[in-house]
Amino acid sequence: QVQLTESGGGSVQAGGSLKLSCTVSGFPISRGGYGWYRQAPGKEREGIALIDSSGIKRYTDSMKGAFTPSQDNDNNILYLHMNSLKPDDTAMYYCAVRTRFAAYYSFQPSFFDVWGQGTQVTVSS
Repeated sequence: QVQLTESGGGSVQAGGSLKLSCTVSGFPISRGGYGWYRQAPGKEREGIALIDSSGIKRYTDSMKGAFTPSQDNDNNILYLHMNSLKPDDTAMYYCAVRTRFAAYYSFQPSFFDVWGQGTQVTVSS
């Protein structure tokens, strides 16, 4: 059973940085692709970035590469590096995995098979 566990969220002042972690069990991350999303209260889930199964990183137009994903295959952990945080970045942040092969990756949430429970990020002004 594939499980994802996010951590690293918390409260930070505007301009600060956080590094979110997503520990993956039950599936070697070197074989799949991964997405990072966020959801603020009252808003739809928003894609941030993904790494496809070839290791290519893609970013949504709305996020414009503000945050950077990376992965540690040896320890089976995904990361999201967030700098210059703003109050508008306050949200629950999620990682997700695509375990099945796909020739092309999508930011549609339904594209990913398994989701973590999320970690809260709160940015104060």
